[in-house]
Amino acid sequence: MIVIGADTHKRNHMLVALDGLTGAVRGQLQIAASDQGALQALRFAAGLDEQRVWAIEDCRHVSARLEAALIAAGERVIRVPAAMTGQARKVSRVAGKSDPIDARAVALAVLRDGAESFPQAFCDEQAMEIRLLCDYRDQLICERTRMICRLRWHLVTIAPELEAQLAQAALKGPRICARLTRQLARLPQSQRLRISKQLLKRITEIGREERELLSELESLIDSHAPQLLAQPGCGTVTAAIIIGHTAGAQRFPTNGHFARHCGTAPIPASSGKIQRHRLHRGGDRQLNRAIHIIALSRARTDPATRSYLARKQAEGKTKLEAIRCLKRHLARRIWRLLYTATPVAPSMQINHTNSEIPTFT
Repeated sequence: MIVIGADTHKRNHMLVALDGLTGAVRGQLQIAASDQGALQALRFAAGLDEQRVWAIEDCRHVSARLEAALIAAGERVIRVPAAMTGQARKVSRVAGKSDPIDARAVALAVLRDGAESFPQAFCDEQAMEIRLLCDYRDQLICERTRMICRLRWHLVTIAPELEAQLAQAALKGPRICARLTRQLARLPQSQRLRISKQLLKRITEIGREERELLSELESLIDSHAPQLLAQPGCGTVTAAIIIGHTAGAQRFPTNGHFARHCGTAPIPASSGKIQRHRLHRGGDRQLNRAIHIIALSRARTDPATRSYLARKQAEGKTKLEAIRCLKRHLARRIWRLLYTATPVAPSMQINHTNSEIPTFT
């Protein structure tokens, strides 16, 4: 068996194949970041070994096209976090940094930890659409926030009494924006007023576009994973983050792999006779944040969840530790919901009968 490490870039990709037993270099090739380059990569791999694993550094902005081509050809593709590539390069006996060294480091990371410990790349086009729309909505909200800050500073100069009447989040509402537009129309003309009107117009447009995106996201999630929206504490935006950043639950063999991916699985921190675990600050922080929001919402509104947290605190855990236990259970629940949302190929089916189902769900 061979492991083919890929260091991906916008214009080209570097491939380095390592022997699965010895780690020796079996070959290397630079290809163009195009469909023709993907064909060259497949021919290159076919001439080396029939049993192969593609290890691609997790930079999906530049590697998505290559991943899709390899998966469509029936190849096994796994994603390697960039941090692990850096660690593999540090412990390597090959000094320096170049595209072949980086590609070799990607493959070495897989050889060191084993291919089974990495999530398998999985093409879920609808999940990608949800993530793109969710990310674009976040960018619009950030742009609107910056414009609101600029507008309020202009209002301090030209109409301080109007600015003082505005609550902190007032300009996010369409009616307040419409009323402020009418009030600004009665002020004496100036360049600062002109800029303020343009900012207010753009803020109104962004608010309208953001509401349309939210409605579109709700429709997409309802067709992709409606069972996620049915969970207490999981709204449209939270569900969109979970679906988009999970990128196909089928690529995680067990709920434990998914929990480690989202940073809710505790890390062993034992030494000698001291046996303990500590908080995992790695993983996908956006996914971790979404699960944290669900946990806090359920802690406020769901009686079964409050009972669970009280039981954990009675066992001697702090409030934060109890919340972390809750997030681990939620990760298990979310993985099961997403895993069963779409049919799974027979080669990817796994027995999950021993998985614990939390009593509060």
